[in-house]
Amino acid sequence: MNTFTTKDGTTIYYKDWGSGPVVTFSHGWPLSADAWDPQMLFLAQRGYRVIAHDRRGHGRSGQSWQGNNMDQYADDLAELMNHLDVEDATMVGHSTGGGEVVRYIARHGQKRVVKCVLIAAVPPLMLKTEKNPGGLPLSVFDDIRAHVVNDRSQFFKDLTLPFYGYNQSGAKVSDGVRESFWLQGMMVSIAGAYDCIKAFSETDQTEDLKMIDVPTLVIQGDADQIVPIDNSGRLSAKLVKNATLKVIAGAPHGLCTTHADTINQELLEFLQK
Repeated sequence: MNTFTTKDGTTIYYKDWGSGPVVTFSHGWPLSADAWDPQMLFLAQRGYRVIAHDRRGHGRSGQSWQGNNMDQYADDLAELMNHLDVEDATMVGHSTGGGEVVRYIARHGQKRVVKCVLIAAVPPLMLKTEKNPGGLPLSVFDDIRAHVVNDRSQFFKDLTLPFYGYNQSGAKVSDGVRESFWLQGMMVSIAGAYDCIKAFSETDQTEDLKMIDVPTLVIQGDADQIVPIDNSGRLSAKLVKNATLKVIAGAPHGLCTTHADTINQELLEFLQK
């Protein structure tokens, strides 16, 4: 397996396929780099070098007790970029991974970055506050924490329904997709799963978004039940200086799987501009 060790001693697993212009991928919670397989295969077959890692605590990476927060996630990504000497990359992030990409740019700059793609990403802030009245109440995230502690196996199975829109009338349900989500989720350390909830829900990235000035594509489905589009994708597109918003009608949060062909084409067109 391809791995490297971070400064704090955590092993990070990554995939590095193909050759050509670089595209990096940062995954959502509670998944792993495997969630990007449809996009990575598609782009690698078309002349791109695609790189994706398992976030610390997730997948095949080390299950550290410390560092399960957005700053450290971004720093781990920076160490990976340095380890592979990545230049002129298009950085792609889904959900929590979108927050990771945005925080990476805020903390480490854009010297290695030429473009950015945020897909159903958590920024600017999921939590409801006085300054963010459109967010979700803290009780929503407390409930998620309770489910992770009490029976995360069943919770991950149940979460697949709204995540992929399988609870909607007429949805074509894939048991295989649901099982893959569950398997990836069960590979997360319980500490990593628990702490990441605070990271993706309470990290205010409003100012981070304002620091991005590379061409940015914001993609989200208008049927996202996990990260409501009005308080995420639509706001992010307004805060980023050079952003284009692409709304996928009827697409759920897990649109990189359910609408893989559409996402692949959007990515390819953006890369070719």
